[in-house]
Amino acid sequence: MHKILNQNLYLIKEHVGIFKAANNFDIYNPETSEMIMTCREEKLGFFTKMFRFTDYKRMTPFHIEIKTAGGEPVISVKRGFTFILSKVDVLDENQNLVGRFKQKFFSIGGKFDVLDPNDQVLCTLKGKWTGWDFKFVRDTVEFAHVTKKWAGLGKEMFTSADNYILEINKDMPQDSSMRILILAAVMCIDMVLKE
Repeated sequence: MHKILNQNLYLIKEHVGIFKAANNFDIYNPETSEMIMTCREEKLGFFTKMFRFTDYKRMTPFHIEIKTAGGEPVISVKRGFTFILSKVDVLDENQNLVGRFKQKFFSIGGKFDVLDPNDQVLCTLKGKWTGWDFKFVRDTVEFAHVTKKWAGLGKEMFTSADNYILEINKDMPQDSSMRILILAAVMCIDMVLKE
C-alpha cells in the first residue's frame, strides 16, 4: 500500500465542464493546500463517451486511476457496463484485487457495501438523500466520513459544490487495506449513486 494513504484528511476537487465525458478529480492535503494525488479516467472508449451524454450515463463502464502528483500508481477502480446495481473492483498499485463495492437495492439516499476480495462485508457506505453527507460504518463504528461541509484550514479551497472532504478515523491502522477501499469508494460516489 502506498504511504500517501496514511493520512486521515483529504480534499477532493472535481473537474467541472459542460461537455465532459470523463470523471477527473484532484486530491489535496487540506491542511497544506498541496495537491497530493490525481484521479483520472483516461481509458474511455468511443461508445462509452457517447453514452456519457445520455440518460444511460450511470450504466456506463469506468476505469479510474489514482496516482500521486508525481505519477506513481496508487489505486485503480473498474466497473463494467451495469443495468441496475453496480459492482466495482478496486485494485492496489500492483493491480492486485483489494476488494469491491456492491450497490444496495432499494436504498434511500444511496448505499453500497464495501467488500474484501472474498466478498465479505467490511463496512457500508450510507448517505443522506437530501445532501452530500456519507459515512462508512459497520454496526456502531464509523470508519470515515465524507461531506461537502468543513471548517478546517482548507476551507478557502471550497469554491464550488463539487468539492468535498474525506476524513478517515484516526484510529484506523495506517497499513489497513480499508484506506484503499474508502478512498476508492469516495471517487465512485458520484458515478455510482449521484449521476
